[in-house]
Amino acid sequence: MATAVETQVRDPRAFVTPEVWNREIQLLMRDYPFDEVMATRLFGAAVSYLITAIEKWGQGLEMCCGRTVDIAVHVFILDTKNYRDFCHQHFDGKFLEHIPEIAFKYDGSVERTAQIIADNGFAVDWKLWEADYGKCGPCRPGENCH
Repeated sequence: MATAVETQVRDPRAFVTPEVWNREIQLLMRDYPFDEVMATRLFGAAVSYLITAIEKWGQGLEMCCGRTVDIAVHVFILDTKNYRDFCHQHFDGKFLEHIPEIAFKYDGSVERTAQIIADNGFAVDWKLWEADYGKCGPCRPGENCH
């Protein structure tokens, strides 16, 4: 009798301490008109995206998030000590740089990135990503950044 293989879904909360998780949620609510539910959704998407970008480094995937998830990415980046520690812990001591492109591109990269994250084992909050499918992918082409 064959048994089904269970796929373990990766939890973005496992990649930051509870203190950092709570801090980023509070910062999102402080700086944007988000309630705790939305801030939590956004930060979870941001961490899933950043971990996937780190793990897929050097593969030329040109990953990028849309403007909605990018809000949470930027809040984390601006909390520099916690972001630097996060990169150091998960990226062999390196720092995952943010190199935005000046001109926006409308090439489906947001949709591709969401699928890469799903394929990397994270549950994707599709509504957050689908809202930006037709919008920009702000990372500079050819760069291994986020």
